[in-house]
Amino acid sequence: KTFHVPWSEGTDSTDRKNWDYWTDIQQGIKELVFTSKLDGEGTCLNEFGVFARSHAAPSDKPWSAYLRQKHAVMVHDLKKDQVEIFGENLYALHSIEYPCLDEYFHVFAVRHLDQWLSWEEVEWWSSVFDLKTVPVLGRLSVDGLAESFLVQYVKELGAQPELFGSYDIIDNKPCSREGIVFRNVDGFHVDAFVQNIMKMVRKGHVKTDEHWERHWKRAYLKREVKA
Repeated sequence: KTFHVPWSEGTDSTDRKNWDYWTDIQQGIKELVFTSKLDGEGTCLNEFGVFARSHAAPSDKPWSAYLRQKHAVMVHDLKKDQVEIFGENLYALHSIEYPCLDEYFHVFAVRHLDQWLSWEEVEWWSSVFDLKTVPVLGRLSVDGLAESFLVQYVKELGAQPELFGSYDIIDNKPCSREGIVFRNVDGFHVDAFVQNIMKMVRKGHVKTDEHWERHWKRAYLKREVKA
């Protein structure tokens, strides 16, 4: 799980914070890329199957069935090139509905053996497999960057609605995006994950409980909403 920055408000007892995040950013990171944190299920596609939240066993949930079909087409290349695709599965509704959603699966990271690939490589591998990435909201050079500016920048991005809309299905009204993830534009070793990628999540973003799976609903894509 990606660590939160200290000023992330949407944390609970299971979340961890990177209290040294600003020192980490200043030590070796040249540029940051900022992306949307989408309200779905973190999922990995690799040569062994489709895994949700854990690599203990492949997912057999009904909302990952379409991903298992995609995986069947991709698995040969995933194994040949030894890459793992990480993304957000938005097939099942959680707390936020996206009325202009283009696709259900959005890539946010790619791993090759013991390396997390650069953002440019993430975009390249996504295009190879005909997948979408999570929305890119901006990039900032670390040179001359002030921490106060970074905090304000991230909070302002987080207060905006998602690019394909964001609707709180519990409160039944429009809402801001769930949060922001920002990372080193360059690639890095798996052991340096905490120092190179972090997130800010808004307060009260999770409104589903542990029983949501019993009554889950499928999200509609933009073309279905129009129809």
